[in-house]
Amino acid sequence: MREIVILGSTGSIGRQALDVVRRFPDKMRVVGLAAGSNWPLMAEQVREFRPRVVALAREEAVRELERHLPPGDLPELFWGAEGLVTVATSIDSGVVLNALTGTVGLLPTVAALEKGLDIALANKETLVAAGELVMKLAREKGARILPVDSEHSAIWQCLAGQPENRVGKIILTASGGPFRKEPADLSRVSVEAALAHPNWRMGKKITIDSATLMNKGLEVLEAHWLFSVNYDQIEVVVHPQSIIHSMVEFVDGSVMAQLGLPDMRLPIQYALSYPDRWPSDLPRLNWFAAGELTFEPPDTNRFPCLALAYAAGRTGGTMPAVLNAANEIAVGAFLAGEIGFTFIPRLVAEVMEEHRVVSEPTLEEILEVDQWARRVAREKARR
Repeated sequence: MREIVILGSTGSIGRQALDVVRRFPDKMRVVGLAAGSNWPLMAEQVREFRPRVVALAREEAVRELERHLPPGDLPELFWGAEGLVTVATSIDSGVVLNALTGTVGLLPTVAALEKGLDIALANKETLVAAGELVMKLAREKGARILPVDSEHSAIWQCLAGQPENRVGKIILTASGGPFRKEPADLSRVSVEAALAHPNWRMGKKITIDSATLMNKGLEVLEAHWLFSVNYDQIEVVVHPQSIIHSMVEFVDGSVMAQLGLPDMRLPIQYALSYPDRWPSDLPRLNWFAAGELTFEPPDTNRFPCLALAYAAGRTGGTMPAVLNAANEIAVGAFLAGEIGFTFIPRLVAEVMEEHRVVSEPTLEEILEVDQWARRVAREKARR
């Protein structure tokens, strides 16, 4: 029986992960759950999965949760950043699925790795902001980083059993988002239109990142750390059908790809079951209904966030943390109606230009830079 902790259990990835657990009651048991402030949904999850420990972002949400659970059968309840760390380290073996959004996911990841726990990682910001530190810690503690993003899961599967020096290029596929071709003028697109992703159903932040192509930029940074390849070996290809999830080109020119329906439960299940593959009843790809598979280069003039991410990665040090933090604030401001869609990359670029890079940062310096970038980005968003 594999013990599972899910951080971000009320979000899109967290809910789908629980659906995977629900399908394998004889193989997995949920020990800990953590989320933001959605205590009503957390109450439902606690009643069904009966975890030992639970954390929410704020004490008030925890008190509401406590009032709506049977008094004689409560899990241990925690809140805040310390609560996240407590839940993340509540098992001695098993898998911690980090499906949190933002750099709030960094500290519980580090804490779990310090304990030698495997991390099923759906929290991009962990590797974007602190990739070198996190990967080094995982190696030192003998812990595994198990990719959950469909793209990185695809690469991971294609690389199974292959030495690193056999890789010529990693090819990350991107759907292109809702504005791949239209409208010509992106300055007036609405929040509702940006949230209407053509293929995937995800949380708001990642959906906006997909619309700006920043999501693919963050995945480039992740791929650099996960698979030990330089940025010149990472190519982004727009594949609107989202059937090929990513590819690896080897040094001899052979290309391996992983294909499947755009359903996040498949890469989640693979990460939670690794190194096994468990039979499932998830929908299968119908080859005769799939239609044409097409490919095109990304338009970095319309979507400059992708180029910003490459630039941040090549600069290194604390610059990726600045990119990530500024983008989180910019996306939040767009969702709140405070800035337009095209101001997202402009704001990120301006914050990056003002940053003095720390080349080999500590965790404390990364967190300080993260807060600095957020503060500067908020000031620029209010102008």
